[in-house]
Amino acid sequence: MNEVFCQVFDDEDIRITPATTADDIDGWDSLSHVNLIVAVESTFGIRFSQKEVLTFKNVGDLLACIASKVQ
Repeated sequence: MNEVFCQVFDDEDIRITPATTADDIDGWDSLSHVNLIVAVESTFGIRFSQKEVLTFKNVGDLLACIASKVQ
């Protein structure tokens, strides 16, 4: 997952944790958020509903949703 963030934000120094939010990463705005969601969907072969995307408050929420879809 960290690799996806590094690619989307073009920053190899990013280290995410479940508590990471958009405020913690330079350049994480609405456009990069869409790019991140698309990259995650592509990487894991899943799709998020708009409702799911709107509920993500941090990386932990995103990871939990991914885990529920890949099992």
